[in-house]
Amino acid sequence: MPASQRRGRRIMMTPTELDAFLTERRTCRVATVSADGRPHVSALWFAWDGTALWLYSITRSRRWAELRRDPRLAVVVDDGEEYGELRGAELSGTAVFVGEAPRTGAPCPELREPERLFARKNFGLPEMVHDGRHAWLRLTPDTVASWDFRKLR
Repeated sequence: MPASQRRGRRIMMTPTELDAFLTERRTCRVATVSADGRPHVSALWFAWDGTALWLYSITRSRRWAELRRDPRLAVVVDDGEEYGELRGAELSGTAVFVGEAPRTGAPCPELREPERLFARKNFGLPEMVHDGRHAWLRLTPDTVASWDFRKLR
């Protein structure tokens, strides 16, 4: 994991807790920077492989175009309804485009495991089905901040 957070050590997740949380959650919010400098946030499914967050994005989306121009991004994964239940993580860094875009299923050893994880987690399938509209982004975070307000009890 990248550098640990300075504030909120009491409520931050341990590396094991964070790994389990990112493995089980399905939806994240992805923040990119538009050409005029304004933030743009959108929801997206993801897979976590223990080191990197894998995002399967539509290649004709605003998100994709913004990341092509400026690959910096931040991602939030969170959970909970009541204040004492809130938990989550913010991961930030640089997006890396992996495989062909759009993805049609051409052999790409680097995508073998992320596609297996994503297909199982999000579709209940043993392997990825490609629609020719999406492609892969990898975020190996430079910084991670996490919180679990359940620890305040």
